[in-house]
Amino acid sequence: MIDKGRDAEAPRSALLDVLGRKRAQRRPVWFMRQAGRYLPEYRAVREKAGSFLDLCYNPDLAAEVTLQPLRRYDLDAAILFADILVVPHAMGLSLHFAEGEGPILTTVRSMAEVEALKPVAGTHEVIQVCRTVRLTRDALSSHLALIGFCGAPWTVASYMVAGGSSDRVMAKIAAYQRQPWFCALIDRLVNESIDYLAAQADAGAQAVQIFDSWAGDLTGTELEDFVLRPITQIVAGLKKRHPELPVIVFARGIGSAQRRAAAIPGANAIGLETEFDLSELPDGIVAQGNLDPVALLAGGEVVEAEVRRICGSIDPQRHIFNLGHGIRQGTDPAVVGAAVDAIRRCDG
Repeated sequence: MIDKGRDAEAPRSALLDVLGRKRAQRRPVWFMRQAGRYLPEYRAVREKAGSFLDLCYNPDLAAEVTLQPLRRYDLDAAILFADILVVPHAMGLSLHFAEGEGPILTTVRSMAEVEALKPVAGTHEVIQVCRTVRLTRDALSSHLALIGFCGAPWTVASYMVAGGSSDRVMAKIAAYQRQPWFCALIDRLVNESIDYLAAQADAGAQAVQIFDSWAGDLTGTELEDFVLRPITQIVAGLKKRHPELPVIVFARGIGSAQRRAAAIPGANAIGLETEFDLSELPDGIVAQGNLDPVALLAGGEVVEAEVRRICGSIDPQRHIFNLGHGIRQGTDPAVVGAAVDAIRRCDG
């Protein structure tokens, strides 16, 4: 169990302070996929759980793997262990994960199939995820924040259209053609994502991140209509229910359009991929990122140099140290620890 000291002298959350534009005691750090297959303790729990989905929907085990990285590293936040496809699963699509192939789920490619989708509120899947949130929050000390999340509508829809494949061609065609059923699917995912994130906040999540992992597939008006507008709607809808809940927007791969993502009303921070130069971000924007996950595979000296470069390019009071994407399988846990140590040395 993580130290639960919560008296008046307990340190504040550096992550929540930076997101709230308050003076933080240090530069906060957490890593996307910080709980995962690179950790031997995760692999042990994963084997015990059976399937990946069994792990996601077992609150005791999912809370355990959520907490594991914080026992190893001096991090400032835990991120809920779940999957971005919880929402379509809760909406009634069959879902399983094939070893070596990734997710396989029922396809949605017509208005009738969109209309057959269920609301996520009160479903078994959402209830189990929220139980994980409660268990994790109860195990964390006050200075360690708990981040909830959802997949953004474009990314989630692309999986629903393709049936789980990482090939987004059919979804892109539907977006280009503005097919009515696809537009309706995006709208449904906006509404269900608001309900899902609000449920996580009700259960104890103190910040949330919206992951649009495939946002870089779209440009121009398609980027506006199917990435930026839906995320804007989710943020607005969520803030109506939880006005003080910080929201991090991560639209991977959109390059210079990150400035438009950073301007989404109500967004507290923008997650940045490795390719984006942090020094180009407008003043006043809180940024998250952008260490290359491959740098962790390259070893300690590379990581040390990259950490120094990133820390030197942005004020720690408006930066959350993270990766440009998730930790890769095969990463040496010791190198992750060395990265955290390097971050702490950079800021004294």
